[in-house]
Amino acid sequence: MGGIRWRERLGPAVSIAPGARVDRFEVFFDLVFVFSFFIITRATAANISGWQLGHAMLVLAVLWWCWVVHCVVATRVRLGEGFVPVLMVIGMAALFCFALSLPQAFSDATDVAAGPMVVALSYVVIRGVHLLLYWHVARERAGERRLLLRYSPEMTISTLLLTAAALIPPQIDDPDRAAMLRDGLWVSVILLQYGMGLVAGAWGWVVTSAEHWTERYDLILIIALGESVISVGVGSNLLGQPPTWPAVAAAVLGIFFTAALWWAHYDVIAPAARIALHAAEGRPRVSMARDAYAYLYLPMIAGIILFALGAEEITRQVADPNVSVAEPTHGPGVLLLFGGVICYLCANMLFQVRTLGTVSWTRVGAVLLLAATIPVGQRLPGLAALALLTAICVGLVALEAVVMADSRRAVRETAFEEKTSHEAYEAAWRARWRESTPEEPST
Repeated sequence: MGGIRWRERLGPAVSIAPGARVDRFEVFFDLVFVFSFFIITRATAANISGWQLGHAMLVLAVLWWCWVVHCVVATRVRLGEGFVPVLMVIGMAALFCFALSLPQAFSDATDVAAGPMVVALSYVVIRGVHLLLYWHVARERAGERRLLLRYSPEMTISTLLLTAAALIPPQIDDPDRAAMLRDGLWVSVILLQYGMGLVAGAWGWVVTSAEHWTERYDLILIIALGESVISVGVGSNLLGQPPTWPAVAAAVLGIFFTAALWWAHYDVIAPAARIALHAAEGRPRVSMARDAYAYLYLPMIAGIILFALGAEEITRQVADPNVSVAEPTHGPGVLLLFGGVICYLCANMLFQVRTLGTVSWTRVGAVLLLAATIPVGQRLPGLAALALLTAICVGLVALEAVVMADSRRAVRETAFEEKTSHEAYEAAWRARWRESTPEEPST
C-alpha cells in the first residue's frame, strides 16, 4: 500500500510519444557518465601501457552496455516524469559507485580488494533498476514482458561473471594466472552482452521516437568529445604554472582538432543519419538503431578516449619548461593521438555505411594519410605533431565542405526547415499562455 501511495503522489510513469525528445533529467543523468569517462581516462593516463589500455577498453565496453540498456528503457518511458526520477537517482548513485571503483577493478588480481566487488554490486543495482522500470511499463503491451524475459539470462550471467571476476582471482596464488582469469571473465561479460543483442535481433522491440534515440546518442558523443578538451587542459597544466606560448599553442591546437572531429560527424553525417532513422519503420528502424548507434558509437568513443590520452601526453611534454620545444616527442603520445583519430574516423565511416549506405572517400584518404604520418609525427617535436594532426583534420572538413557542397546544402536545408517549422508550432502553442480569459483582465 505504501508503494502505491508513493507512486500516486509522484505521478505515474509516462510512455514515450513518437515525437519525444531528450528531457533535462536525462542530461542530468549524463553527468555521471561524464565522470565515468573522466575516471577511465585519468586512471589510464596515470600509467599508460598496453595492459592499461586493454583494461580501459574492457571497462568502457561494460559501461557502454549499461548506457545502451539505459537508452532502451528510455525508448519506452519518460525518465523525467512521475516516480521514475526517484528510481533513476538510485541508478545514478550505483553508476557513480561503479565509476569510483573502476581504478581498482584491474589492480593486483591476487589481492582481496573492495573495488572489484563494488563494481559487481553496482552493476547489479544499475541493471536491476532498469529491469524493474521496464517490467513496470511493459504491462501496457501484450507479450512485452515475455520478450523482456528473453534478455534476463544476459543480465543474470553477466552479473555472476563480474562477481566471479571479483572473488575467484584472489584465491589463486599465481599472479599471472589470476590476472588471466579475471581478464577472461570480463571479456566473457562483453561477448555475452553484445552477442545477446545480435542473437536476439530486432524482433519485438520498437524505437518509438527516432528523434529521442538519435539525440540521446549525439549528446553522449559530445560529452565524450569534451573529455579530449579536459585532457588537453590537464596536459597543458595552465592552472599549475605560468602559461607559456608553447602550452597555449598546444591548447589552441587541441581545441581546433577536436572541433574538426565534431564537425566531421555533426555537420552532415549525423543529421542525414537522423533523417534515415526517421524514415525507417519497424524492424529495419530497430536494426539500424542497434547497429549504428548502440554498437558503432562505442568504437567512436573509444577513439576519442585514445586521442584524448595522446593529446594529454603530448601537451604535457610541450608545457614542461624543462623540455625543449625542439625536442622530438617521446612515449606513446603520437601513436595514441593519431591512432585514436583513425579509430574515430573508421567507426564514423562504418556508421555512415550502415545508416546512409555511402562512403566518403575523403575520409578514407584522411585515414590513410594519418596512418602514413605516424612515423613522421614520432620524429617531430610535440607541438609540430599536434599541428600536423590538426592540419589533416581541419583539411578534411574543409575539403568536404567543398566536395560535398550540394549534399551538405540539401541536408542542412531540410534539417533547418524542420527545425524552424517545429519552433513556429511551439511558439504558436505557447502563445495561449498570453491569451487572457473572459474572467481575467488583460495586462
